Amino acid sequence: MSNKLANPAPLGLMAFGMTTVLLNLHNAGFFPLNTAILAMGIFYGGTAQVIAGIMEYKKGNTFGTTAFTSYGFFWLSLVALILMPEMGLGQATSATFMGWYLSMWGVLTFFLFLGTFNYPRAKQVVFGSLTILFALLAARDFTGSVVIGHLAGYVGLFCGLSAMYFSMAQVINGEYGRTVLPVGEVKAKAKAETVTA
Repeated sequence: MSNKLANPAPLGLMAFGMTTVLLNLHNAGFFPLNTAILAMGIFYGGTAQVIAGIMEYKKGNTFGTTAFTSYGFFWLSLVALILMPEMGLGQATSATFMGWYLSMWGVLTFFLFLGTFNYPRAKQVVFGSLTILFALLAARDFTGSVVIGHLAGYVGLFCGLSAMYFSMAQVINGEYGRTVLPVGEVKAKAKAETVTA
């Protein structure tokens, strides 16, 4: 009986990517904030990423544990920020303080981005674009600029789609035992588990 553990990164990446795409369809101005986005934030972007992070811990992957668990709880906290005031559980957060909230997530993401340079280029693209996304979202809330908000939405769509691609590349490449969808493998770290997040 094999004790080989599954790679949880595709689950975490897809949960992050799909939820990010849906939220940024709203940020780009295509749709109002709705229950589809909030439900994805709780169950897929939130809960599934936390599960993926716990699975990464089991594999001894510090980066994956930190990233997936953190962003899973980011989604859960973001939904809570939206719903709690409507439920009478605290005062709504001001736009300025939302700017600080998003800035803190941007700082975390920037440091995680610095940790991606030994990983495939696809992973660098996800974390690099996510760093830019948080910076733009924070700038939107600090300035109240609709234009910056819409620009952030388009960057968020790119970020989410890049995470979805990286997720499916790992699944498909793993299933076929060869590179079907390229991820920009870094030669210095060219071994079987380099695609894990």
